[in-house]
Amino acid sequence: MIERMRRRTLLAAMALAPAAAGVKRVPVRELDQAAAAPVLRLDGLRSPVVIDSIRLLKKGQDYLIHVRSRDGAEGVSITNPPRAQYLDHVLQQLVIPFFIGKDARDLEDLLRALYRWNSNYKMAGLAFWCPQAWVELAILDMLGRIAGKSIGELLGGRVREEVAFYVASGRRDTTPDEEIEYLRKLLAESGARALKFRVGGRMSENADALPGRTDTLIPLVRRSFGEGIAIHADANSSYSPPEAIRVGRLLEQIKAVHFEEPCEFDHLDEMKEVADALSVPVACGEQEFSHWRFRWMIANRGADVVQPDLYYYGGMVRSMRVARMAQAAQLPIALHISGGFGFVYMLHFGSAAPNLARYQEYKLGTEKYGQWFDPAIRIRDGAMSIPHGPGVGIKDLPGLLADATEIPA
Repeated sequence: MIERMRRRTLLAAMALAPAAAGVKRVPVRELDQAAAAPVLRLDGLRSPVVIDSIRLLKKGQDYLIHVRSRDGAEGVSITNPPRAQYLDHVLQQLVIPFFIGKDARDLEDLLRALYRWNSNYKMAGLAFWCPQAWVELAILDMLGRIAGKSIGELLGGRVREEVAFYVASGRRDTTPDEEIEYLRKLLAESGARALKFRVGGRMSENADALPGRTDTLIPLVRRSFGEGIAIHADANSSYSPPEAIRVGRLLEQIKAVHFEEPCEFDHLDEMKEVADALSVPVACGEQEFSHWRFRWMIANRGADVVQPDLYYYGGMVRSMRVARMAQAAQLPIALHISGGFGFVYMLHFGSAAPNLARYQEYKLGTEKYGQWFDPAIRIRDGAMSIPHGPGVGIKDLPGLLADATEIPA
């Protein structure tokens, strides 16, 4: 047991940025205190920023939220694909109307009030929190533009200027050899020094995607890429605890950075059973939308790496509260990314979160979105630069909105 805990502490330290390494168990009251402190720093915004309109727009394959104040200030957010195609009714009927006429400077209080408004708490889940996140992100962009501050500065201040990333495969339709070639391609295209591949069959009750794929692929990845590449594996809720532990032992042998979502995502007790048994850090939280369950996970060491999704969990403010609880327990945050523009929000969050895991997820996109910024988002030595412009940092907001079409309520 002592040796297992020593090794687990070491591996957890490897997953963390250097300043955040360590393991600490804290009582719930301390987690509540960490989460309760105000998140946003809006000093300098002395005049009301009254929200006049919020619109859902479409530009190409992207869905945008556009917010405007009565004084003409603007902000935008880009939603996570493809959720806006079917969550637009929740957005336009249960979220947008609440914010009209409100002072955007009161955003933290408004988010809590929105949860109660029209009994929205009865809608609690990803289908509600995604639309909330879209609007919150647009409002933060507007507030940042007014204040001349990046989102990271609004979240408490920047503590880093770049974020190292891993590139994620996302495939299970490949043989082990085909997956190796696909991972080579992703590494070459992204410049990453770390990767993630999928194991198991995804919510599959221990069935593999192809017979023997996982057991063959795990050692093959290490042999193929050597010790210079950091390796992550994602089970997407594939396993019972005994099978998760068996697969986790294989990942221990290749010195994986983390083992993501080994058991069904809401079976927190099973996830803890696996985390307690393994030295490879267990990561989970991407599907989570409950503050209480994140608190349980952190207080009970049900995970070694905490993984909120900025969209699924309802935005930057809620996710920063999770990060603060994790920091109190000296656990790292490794955000889950839904794809599309999401990596940009990850960069801004990462600029302000002290306890960021060493590698964050990236599903490509700088070739499209990176040029929206001045200077463009840069990749160097497996890390991405963080935008410096006000708000989210998009340099030409009028140009972005010029040919976008509105989706009416």
